Amino acid sequence: MKFTSLSGKKWVFKKFNHDDIKNYTENYSLSEIVAKLLSIRKKNISDINLFLKPTIKDNLPNPLKLKDMENAINRTYKALLNNEIIGIFGDYDVDGATSTALLSRYFLSIKRKIEVYIPDRKKEGYGPSVNGFNNLMTRGVKVIFTVDCGTLSFEPVSIAQKKNIDVIILDHHQSDIKIPKACAVINPNRHDDNSKLNYLCAAGVCFMFLVALNKKLRESNWFKENEISEPNILNLLDLVSLGTVCDVVPLIGLNRAIVKQGLKVLKKRSNLGLKTLYDLCKIRSQPSTFDLGYVLGPRINAGGRVGRSSHGAELLTSEDPQKAYLIATDLEKYNTERKSIEMLLSEEVNKQVKKHYNDPVLVLSNNNWHEGIIGIVASRIKEKYNKPTIIISIENNKGKGSARSVLGFDIGALIIKCVQLNILEKGGGHKMAGGFVIDQKNIDAFRDFLIKSYIKMNIDTSELSNIYLDTVIAPSAINESFYEEIEKLSPFGPGNSEPKFMIENLSLISSYVVKDNHIKSVLKGNDGSVIKSFAWNAKNSPLESVLNKKNKKKINIAGKMKKNEWMGKKNIEFIIEDVSLS
Repeated sequence: MKFTSLSGKKWVFKKFNHDDIKNYTENYSLSEIVAKLLSIRKKNISDINLFLKPTIKDNLPNPLKLKDMENAINRTYKALLNNEIIGIFGDYDVDGATSTALLSRYFLSIKRKIEVYIPDRKKEGYGPSVNGFNNLMTRGVKVIFTVDCGTLSFEPVSIAQKKNIDVIILDHHQSDIKIPKACAVINPNRHDDNSKLNYLCAAGVCFMFLVALNKKLRESNWFKENEISEPNILNLLDLVSLGTVCDVVPLIGLNRAIVKQGLKVLKKRSNLGLKTLYDLCKIRSQPSTFDLGYVLGPRINAGGRVGRSSHGAELLTSEDPQKAYLIATDLEKYNTERKSIEMLLSEEVNKQVKKHYNDPVLVLSNNNWHEGIIGIVASRIKEKYNKPTIIISIENNKGKGSARSVLGFDIGALIIKCVQLNILEKGGGHKMAGGFVIDQKNIDAFRDFLIKSYIKMNIDTSELSNIYLDTVIAPSAINESFYEEIEKLSPFGPGNSEPKFMIENLSLISSYVVKDNHIKSVLKGNDGSVIKSFAWNAKNSPLESVLNKKNKKKINIAGKMKKNEWMGKKNIEFIIEDVSLS
């Protein structure tokens, strides 16, 4: 079945195998819907239990598989033996903040002194700097960890080494063939790493490091000799899962186990900073990946975007209730400010899109666009037009850019290539996102390079505008029991997409606009079942024409389910992604 929606997208149903469904239901006592979803995900029957019940034990590889891990462990062990002050240089986004908090909490738990430095986004930009390293060195550190950054930081690392300060890089961004001459560069995305763990975010890499370090300390009797209780690494999975979800890395292998188990740790609310943020955001039930990605993450990020860059890491390491509350309220304020700036900037950027509408890659620039917000807006534009989108903020003839890409167009690798070609001054990133610095006069050359690269790759864009649906369900399926069945396949994210469903022949009962942009509606099926639904940013979109009170035509909806809990009451809503006419 194929449907063309009001937004012009095709609804395509994913393929499944009837024999798979039979095998899964018979051998694992699974419901037909769960079996069907597993078949769609092409799970081997031998892997079913690993998929449905992912544990750290079953998914944790030997950390020493990561290049330079042994060097890092040996140097850290020496630092602990000599009681050296440890420096941590972190990034200001969620992955950086959680990575910083991971190392901080671990070293503090084993009673070692640390010094933390988070750069100011506007004044210092991304990654290690000479000034940042000098700041840490003046505080007496003997070894510096860079987390979620450092892979391309040649100059600061070189200067640190000349001053006999060892640098250990824990990162996941794409590398050049050349890497800094650090004590250790642990990065599953460096060109010579064979660990096959390139799907990890920085928090995941830091977790692997702590697993290896903890093992070293245990086997050498360090804990016993120093009369220190061995930390339970698993208690830090709340931070690792937060970084993993917010960095939008694939939820496969170890990542899947991290998030599954991390959500259990999050439920305990043992991290004071996170608990404070939960309370402020009125998250009273079990936190979900949605809460991590769309509620907690944006607030932790907000400090780096429009406020104080160090706020995220400080909140996640705080043990002072008053301090945690003050930081959390600041982040809430910054997030509100971020939303306001984002709205205004989106309007300006969308005007430019019209001028470059036919370009396969959108490269948009202007003076003094807020550099902390351009990444979010780039994501929005990319999603709207299904095109790689790069937004550049120019100040004093110097541009700072943020890039978001589509499948098949490795923007991180292309940014590094442009650095090598001297089109960009510096930059890096992932397959799907990146950042850079560019001289204003090179913007046209950068745009031409990306467009030519895109055309040369011959990327099939037709599938980018499809909505892939798992199956058709009855209106009566929107209930808690069915929702819990679907949740057996969670956590959902890249690599394990949340199931999407189609519901046919619905009548509109009522609807109203929420917070100026979103539409809430009540729909009724032919079987008499009533569905509460929600459509994000549907105001002034093609969907509004059939989700308004005047519509009398029957409609089909495509989307997913969401559970809301309030005052002990549970309610299952359908999140409408698209609509077609019956």
